[in-house]
Amino acid sequence: MTVSNWTDADSTRALEIWTEYQRHHDVSARTGQAVGIDPVSGRVWFGRTAKDIWKQMDQEGIDAPIYCLRVGSRYYGRKGAWR
Repeated sequence: MTVSNWTDADSTRALEIWTEYQRHHDVSARTGQAVGIDPVSGRVWFGRTAKDIWKQMDQEGIDAPIYCLRVGSRYYGRKGAWR
C-alpha cells in the first residue's frame, strides 16, 4: 500500500459517505462485518475482516487508503477492557 497523508477531513468524509450509504441500503444483515470506505472515490467494501477487504482491493488493483469500521458500530475494534 502507498504512503498516505490521511487527514481528519478524510475520516469525516468517509463517515459522511457511510451515513449516506446506509440511507440508501439496508445493512442490517451485515451487522458485525467489516466495512471499508474510500473517502476519495466514495466506494464501499464489505468483508469478514479488514484484511479480507484489502485482499478484495488488491485483486481489483486498487491501492488506496480506506476507513474501516464494523457495521453497527462506530469503530472497527476496541482496545482495552470494559470496566
